Amino acid sequence: MKIAITGKGGVGKTTLSAVLSHLFSADGKRVIAVDADPDANLAQALGVKLSDIEKIRPIADMPELIEERTGAKPGSMGGIFKLNPRVDDLPEEIGYKFNGITLLVAGKSKAAASGCYCPENVLLRRLLKHLVVERDEVVVVDMEAGIEHLTRGTAEAVDAFIVVVEPGQRSIQTANTVKEMAKGLGVKHVFVVANKVRNDSDVSFLKEHIKDMEFLGAIRFNQSVMDADVRGDSPFSAATEVVEEIRGIKEKLEGYLGKG
Repeated sequence: MKIAITGKGGVGKTTLSAVLSHLFSADGKRVIAVDADPDANLAQALGVKLSDIEKIRPIADMPELIEERTGAKPGSMGGIFKLNPRVDDLPEEIGYKFNGITLLVAGKSKAAASGCYCPENVLLRRLLKHLVVERDEVVVVDMEAGIEHLTRGTAEAVDAFIVVVEPGQRSIQTANTVKEMAKGLGVKHVFVVANKVRNDSDVSFLKEHIKDMEFLGAIRFNQSVMDADVRGDSPFSAATEVVEEIRGIKEKLEGYLGKG
């Protein structure tokens, strides 16, 4: 199963990505978790120790690897470099292994925007396409608030595109914008997960305002998640109620897609 998770900053998509990764791993599945958000926090949410997090290098910050695979130095625009670099060995070579999960941190080019025609983004996009289209592990991608990392060929192969929202008009607006962008790239399934829900009225509000997107479920506001973040712990080990809510979301998703 290949899952891409997005939403505006602060809605909780990294928490959802981390807990889903742990739940799939607990099922005995091989999992690759990809932190494709420039504000990389997935390692901490997974429960990786701070001393180890500091050792994990984002791929965009590996100039020697980028030049080796593409034939061009990072930051160079245009020019001649490989558009289809080898990436199949990268999960094993540079991925951080943790509790049955392989973590890859994409990072972001300091020299250009995410859509630039430059070696680092060519490598990152090729890697993401390889993971989604060509691998047989469960892949969970924690994305920034949009779908800039996805090309058409990659987007069409994603099993589920999940937009995390919280009660409020701005979050709804982001979700509807993402839905239109996803549709343009051929994404077949766009789901919504509500986070930081306080009561049933919040759920009713969100269901009323999402357009043509399946509602997977809600995660109640839980102080344990915030406390875990302060301590640097994973919500998977610190917030039992949230884990059970996300387990229900996972099971509903598997039911939709017929992939139990």
